[in-house]
Amino acid sequence: MLWLVVAYLGSLGVLLVSAFWTTDTFTGAVVRTVTGENIVRVLTEAVFRTATLRTVGVALAVTAICAVLAVPLGLYMAKIATPAVRLALVVAVTTPLWASYLVKAYAWRILLAPEGPLASATHYTPGYGLVATVATLSYLWLPYMVLPVFAAFDRVPDALIDASADLGASSMTTLRSVVAPMVFPGVAAGSIFTFSLSMGDYIAVTIVGGKTQLLGNIIYGQLVTANNRPLAAALSLIPLAAIVLYLLAMRRTGALENV
Repeated sequence: MLWLVVAYLGSLGVLLVSAFWTTDTFTGAVVRTVTGENIVRVLTEAVFRTATLRTVGVALAVTAICAVLAVPLGLYMAKIATPAVRLALVVAVTTPLWASYLVKAYAWRILLAPEGPLASATHYTPGYGLVATVATLSYLWLPYMVLPVFAAFDRVPDALIDASADLGASSMTTLRSVVAPMVFPGVAAGSIFTFSLSMGDYIAVTIVGGKTQLLGNIIYGQLVTANNRPLAAALSLIPLAAIVLYLLAMRRTGALENV
């Protein structure tokens, strides 16, 4: 509790306060004078609105792609695969989590390069940009969706599925009416990880995004390149607010009990 209050909530409090400070235009030093100029800029400038919509769109796209891939895989792992195959799949899903984030991101940069393996094999590559960003983030965060979905399918009693079949329901009806409501909290739990991690990412976007700018890149640029920490803090409130709103929406699904 002490760590949560001091290290986490305390740092968020400092972030919120510093968003209302400003910088000296000559020295770049932070001036602790309360002003709403940064908040006004964040809310009114078109470039920030565009980046916000693009970032939320990317996070939702990554979440949807991960869910589409994780649901059939989780179903197969939990209900169809033999114990040996299930173990092999669990190892295959979790092994990438032990690999370096940068190694995986640069691997996708090499794969999507104009002269890379994908172009050589298929004579097509999306190159660096928004598509590459979504593909790379989907790969990076897929295990965080697969694991809670697999656990949700595993908790569905086999007897319940058998009872549905005995009562005359087809396989699709059983999946839709019996299994899906029980598995949905697991999907929602995985979406919390994929959405929040995509909202805050800026490294993969820098590596494979080309000219694509998401909020993370802009925040990093204001913090490091422009040395405007108050504006960076004000911009950081946008993904923070988006994640809080998403958590509140997912709370009604029972997802937080499956995280």
